[in-house]
Amino acid sequence: MRLASILLVALLTLGATEQADAADRKPNILLIMADDVGVDAIGCYGGTSHKTPHIDALAKSGLRFNHGYSMPVCHPTRTTLLTGRYPFRQKHPRWGSFPKSDEKHTVAHFLKQAGYATAIAGKWQLTLQKNDPLHPQRLGFDDSCVFGWHEGPRYYDPMIYQNGKLRTDTKGKYGPDLYVQFLSDFMQANRKKPFFAYYSMALCHDVTDDLKGPVPYAPGKSHFDTYAEMMAQMDKHVGQIVKAVDDLGLRENTVILFTGDNGTSKNSIHEYKDGKYVRVPVYSMFKGKKVRGGKGDLTNGGTNVPLIANWKGTIKPGQVDDSLVDFSDWLPTLCGLAGATVPESLQIDGHSFAGALINKKWSPRQWAYSERGKKRWWVRTQRWKLYSDGELFDVASDPREKSAITQETRESAAARKRLEKALSAVRH
Repeated sequence: MRLASILLVALLTLGATEQADAADRKPNILLIMADDVGVDAIGCYGGTSHKTPHIDALAKSGLRFNHGYSMPVCHPTRTTLLTGRYPFRQKHPRWGSFPKSDEKHTVAHFLKQAGYATAIAGKWQLTLQKNDPLHPQRLGFDDSCVFGWHEGPRYYDPMIYQNGKLRTDTKGKYGPDLYVQFLSDFMQANRKKPFFAYYSMALCHDVTDDLKGPVPYAPGKSHFDTYAEMMAQMDKHVGQIVKAVDDLGLRENTVILFTGDNGTSKNSIHEYKDGKYVRVPVYSMFKGKKVRGGKGDLTNGGTNVPLIANWKGTIKPGQVDDSLVDFSDWLPTLCGLAGATVPESLQIDGHSFAGALINKKWSPRQWAYSERGKKRWWVRTQRWKLYSDGELFDVASDPREKSAITQETRESAAARKRLEKALSAVRH
């Protein structure tokens, strides 16, 4: 009896110690970024064309932001996320490139310095892997499993570089399955320390279309997966990666973040016929209206992306936040959650929204920013949006931006003045 009592006390003490260690440990961070998926495609935002139960579940038991804004296309969104700096400050990196001066100043590097294991799986795009296979490692990722940017397939029989080496075991396999498995294994291997797992999804982007020949169809199909089919797969794989966290017993110490790199595709490649790719338009029912995808546009359709945060036991379920967030905010937010230090000498544009996730007082940004190349950009609030050419829109009443303000009222004039000041501040 005495021995049993001693063992019971020891077990209880060990359990209490492990719980205390878990409570004191820095949170794991799982960042999931869908490709070419705007708010119009997601159920919890009012989209009804696609069922997204796993994403909706994250929102229902977590926090959903209504005003998350990206760049209108994928490459500048990715450089902004990693550096907290708008593309114009980096001299608009061309497709497939990343400024060398910023290679040591990425969110992955800062989290590594704070004791995190770091990994990325899925889309890289910041360089050709065959020319620079260890580029993810130079940017701060310990482990990587990414498909070659415009080098090969990303879905069926994918061309994947894992930690700098081309995989030879992907024949007959589906890329997204491999990306999820890689990150699941990474989280399993690093469950004893904090980790940053960045799932940069391939879904729901078109297949690669600039190779010598067409990439494979899905087995048994005579066409490429439709946008609707890719959406179903995307939500399924979100569910799988979340389940991997659950299975490891890490849900209460893992903040799960879901977003998109730009708006929904305007068109989707359907098939390869007579030596050409055949594209079909992409529409979604959104809040009772049929809308076309807006990728590439600086409108809501191209830049308003989902932003959902879920952290069991920390983020209260069912919250909706109307604060402004843009993609420069990811670096300071993730660093804030991880207790990582951003050098004061580093000029970043981001404004941390970590306070919203940990229920602490915070000051939301007063305007958000986005740009498309060197010719056009905007600043905006929840209601008003001012472009670099002077066009002002009341996007609350005119979300598709059909008519710029031509007759100024006292209210619109005041909004213009505030946004002109913001535009001058950001582009000084």
